[in-house]
Amino acid sequence: MENGATAAEHESMSVHSTTEKRRNSVASGSDRNPIIIGGLPSQVPDFDPEETQEWLDSLDAAVDERGRERARYLMLRLIERAREKRVAVPEMRSTDYVNTIATKDEPFFPGNEEIERKILNATRWNAAVMVSRAQRPGIGVGGHIATFASSASLYDVGFNHFFRARTTTAATRSSSRAMPPPASTPAPSCSTG
Repeated sequence: MENGATAAEHESMSVHSTTEKRRNSVASGSDRNPIIIGGLPSQVPDFDPEETQEWLDSLDAAVDERGRERARYLMLRLIERAREKRVAVPEMRSTDYVNTIATKDEPFFPGNEEIERKILNATRWNAAVMVSRAQRPGIGVGGHIATFASSASLYDVGFNHFFRARTTTAATRSSSRAMPPPASTPAPSCSTG
């Protein structure tokens, strides 16, 4: 080590230097990202940067010493306690997906996934080309490819495995092939006369 410092002293100096840089950054507010409130960025003034840094250091220590799962658990408990104390905390935007079917109990996926992927890619490419070709000034069509792309996988799985005539397998019991009308279909009208 430099200047006769032991490894522990060198690590201590490095940690102190990093903490000091973070503390200065928090105090100045120069490198901080805005805090998200209600899904929108908001600049909330920090009236006690030193206390804020202590909390951030505690979180860093929890991650470093106990791992991300422990830090996540602590954060969720803090959010829960904040709600108990009626502190306004943004709602969770998503929940953990927990599969209720054990992997060993999952049924075999019917069909050929490679061929289905190729068909889906060709369908998406075809849709993109049609929209691109239809995109002319003054026509007013096109631009809805994102709407199609976001639902294409759902329709693909539905048409290939669920919306079929009656068979003996559980995955193909529905006989409906309902489809949304094309974007160019005029809205139904009612005439009285």
